[in-house]
Amino acid sequence: MSISAQDVKELRDATGVGMMDCKKALEEADGDFDKAVELLRKKGQKVAAKRADREAEEGLVVTSISEDASTGAIVEVNCETDFVARNDDFQSFADRVADIVLNEQPGDLESLHALSYNGERTVKEELVRLTGRIGEKLAIRRFDVLETEEGDVVSYIHPGSKLGVLVVLTGEDEQAQLDVAMQIAALNPVAVSRDEVPESVQEKEKEIARDAAISEGKPEHIIDNIVEGKLNRYFQDNVLLEQDFVKDASTSVQEMLDEAGVEIKTFVRYALGN
Repeated sequence: MSISAQDVKELRDATGVGMMDCKKALEEADGDFDKAVELLRKKGQKVAAKRADREAEEGLVVTSISEDASTGAIVEVNCETDFVARNDDFQSFADRVADIVLNEQPGDLESLHALSYNGERTVKEELVRLTGRIGEKLAIRRFDVLETEEGDVVSYIHPGSKLGVLVVLTGEDEQAQLDVAMQIAALNPVAVSRDEVPESVQEKEKEIARDAAISEGKPEHIIDNIVEGKLNRYFQDNVLLEQDFVKDASTSVQEMLDEAGVEIKTFVRYALGN
């Protein structure tokens, strides 16, 4: 039977699948719209199953912030190639998922998959549909939500959307807020302050420093001082407030924030694949 361009367009608008695939589905379904939709869904499921064992290490890190800046969401969505990561439909999907996480705050990935995507299908169903359309394995890898009753949640996405940060801050200096978010992105601190560094991490650093001092033949009576010095150096390199400020190495992040009247509460940093 003859399939009109209007029929193809309506199926394309309803499913988001490419025009040629829509035409083929309508021809296979003898023009039955609902049957064509089902055929396209099954195709998406087959593609998703076929590519399930593929590695999806490319993708995007995206954020979404509430209008009052009291809540922020960060999400990593993966695909197989950087080419698809630049695809408009993939980017739109990632942004929409971040909005859903922000508004619904699911407890885990399974709960997120079960949420409504657009009122017609779930997030999981949309993921499968988009997989069938794009032809690559797609996956939502992880997400986090930060909330605050005091201050703002600020986001920073590094150009290319492979690296993103959410940070909770108080204070009015927007440049300082951006600077500290960029500092987190660039230097990957393990904690805001040394008090937040797990005891197990500190003990491991001490062990490494002690073993190195012993192997170098340092006198026993100075080893404890060496270990303490190495641990302090670790804090300076890896604790946010003690790091050198990337825009002015003559001052620390703590000093920069104090001067700007800004205080940092907590942060989340996502680097694609890490």
